[in-house]
Amino acid sequence: MLKKLFSRFTFVALTIIILFVVDVLFIVGLALLLSAWLSALYPAAGEWIALGMTALSWIVTFLTVLHAANRDMVPETKIPWILCIVFFNIFGVAIYAVFSSHRPGKRMRKKAVELGMRAAAFEQMCPVPEGFSEAARRFSDVGEALLSVNPAARIYDGTATEYFPVGEAFCERLIGDLERAEKYIFMEYFILERGTFWDRVLDVLARKVKEGVEVRFMYDDIGCMGRVHLAYHRKIRKLGINCVKFNPFVPVVTNVHNNRDHRKITVIDGTVGYTGGINIADEYVNIRSPFGHWKDTAVRLEGEGVKGLLLMFLKLYNLAQKGEAEDFAPYIPATFPRFEGEGFVQPYGGGPRPVYPRSVCEDVYINIINLARGYVWIMTPYLIIDYRLREALVLAAERGVDVRIVVPRIPDKKVVFSLTRSNYLALIKGGVRIYEYTPGFVHAKVFLADDIAGVVGTVNLDYRSFLHHYEDAVLMYKTRALAAVKEDFQATFSASRLQTMEDAKKNVVWRWVCEIAKLFAPLF
Repeated sequence: MLKKLFSRFTFVALTIIILFVVDVLFIVGLALLLSAWLSALYPAAGEWIALGMTALSWIVTFLTVLHAANRDMVPETKIPWILCIVFFNIFGVAIYAVFSSHRPGKRMRKKAVELGMRAAAFEQMCPVPEGFSEAARRFSDVGEALLSVNPAARIYDGTATEYFPVGEAFCERLIGDLERAEKYIFMEYFILERGTFWDRVLDVLARKVKEGVEVRFMYDDIGCMGRVHLAYHRKIRKLGINCVKFNPFVPVVTNVHNNRDHRKITVIDGTVGYTGGINIADEYVNIRSPFGHWKDTAVRLEGEGVKGLLLMFLKLYNLAQKGEAEDFAPYIPATFPRFEGEGFVQPYGGGPRPVYPRSVCEDVYINIINLARGYVWIMTPYLIIDYRLREALVLAAERGVDVRIVVPRIPDKKVVFSLTRSNYLALIKGGVRIYEYTPGFVHAKVFLADDIAGVVGTVNLDYRSFLHHYEDAVLMYKTRALAAVKEDFQATFSASRLQTMEDAKKNVVWRWVCEIAKLFAPLF
């Protein structure tokens, strides 16, 4: 309890609350001072001044409501903001002005454009491979739609894929590849925690630095809060590793703190790459088990498709640092190993607007669901979805598609788990089958459709992944890894409990509490 009480997380939470209270008191004080000043100037017009101030506040409130109603944002976020503005009047306006924007700072937006242009020269050297439309069939539309809104999401062939159904297998394969690095190792993770897994990785990285290998490591500041101390990146730098904290917390009331780096990427020499749900912490590889068996997944790429992960890393790594962006050319291999009969891969990223023009990651999921004919199977730790994704799932089930979703039985966050369960009733009514993984917690983010298309990445089915976070994933078409993904789903279904309408209807009072909480879920 003392550790939690005096943790950095508590300090950050208190700082945000105090700064918010100070901002509100400043607005109140300013309004009172203005009213007192006008009353002193015109003593006889005190009632008229009060009436005018009230009218002005309601005019500002009305105009702000109009702005929120017509703003280009996710529809589910408009209702809670309008309620907040109407209920709290001028103070609601202040809250809306400070917290409603998901946009990164002006410097980051400008630099993101520059980095995108710098990477474009390498991305556009990769035209859509021949035979893609024929092999991917109707799911080629998913890839082409993704490419049209996100030109960085190139499609590659000749890339080997390997799927890891648990973190333990991923850990051993990763350590082996790190040991074989010759030129550079780039790693980017949302969570880093000291323990057996990280100690093994850090030992390899430190030895590789001594061998002349360039090593970079980037972790998210708030994601690692409470897991490593404030200046841990400096300790890593002393080993010769170029370590960066992404979007470090500063005591300013702003919604930009929501723009976290939720990606998990490793790139080795530009030819081997990893991504998936697995962070560098012991619970992800079941060295310790706070929530039962931790079910997580990852995918390994080898070949030209790694270029997509490499460019994503370089862009965000440079975005996180001050100064001029570096030249990417030295890190792009001149040649790549080719593997025939491996299908096609399409690494892609998503993030807050306007760095990304749309909710790219949600669009991919919805397009896969809409194009499926036989089945769509999904693993996700959280199921907090908007109207358009829910309707896509229900419509697919209504047209006869076998739609199944695996979620945890043992939650890591009880409130979030309650919100997940509050979505069961509408989905089960619509024909969607929901399974709870009984051995423990599912952290995997996996899609599979019709044995043709699949996604493994970092993208949860929730508002944070779709609106706030920087995310990444690999969309695969007819790759060898998809057979392993299907086997994993079948094994996971066997270890899970199918939810019924009776399960979904339990605890009516709590379900209504969750319905109210869902109303404000898009804001956080």
